[in-house]
Amino acid sequence: MLKRATEVVKHREGGDPSSSRKSPGRTEYDPISLERGVTHDKEFEQWANKVWNFGSGLGAEVSLKDFRKDIIIEVYNEAGQLAIAYRVFRCWVSEYQSLPDLDANANAVAIQSIKLEHEGWERDFDVAEPAEPSFVEPA
Repeated sequence: MLKRATEVVKHREGGDPSSSRKSPGRTEYDPISLERGVTHDKEFEQWANKVWNFGSGLGAEVSLKDFRKDIIIEVYNEAGQLAIAYRVFRCWVSEYQSLPDLDANANAVAIQSIKLEHEGWERDFDVAEPAEPSFVEPA
């Protein structure tokens, strides 16, 4: 979910004692959660380890040099066509789950997840609306 909220700042003009005016204040962006099935791909874990890497030695647990990344979130339609895309800026991993609850009786897929904090997003307007496929009736 991409969500932002802007704080409402109420103020009163000097000559108007009976009503308040409203202006935009600070904008906050909600974190983004990404999930995938458990895999051997190390990208989630390596990115999360830049924020905190347990066992890496005193003073080397955090890599502030490159823990933030700009990412692109792409959404595809059922035909596999790119439908919409967003650029998300200065993301970093605030939460990482490498394994779900290990329940032998559960009937579920093992999921990994990361929660990304970020400093804003914008839509990529270069992504055009996909063309509708044309269907030909069989003869």
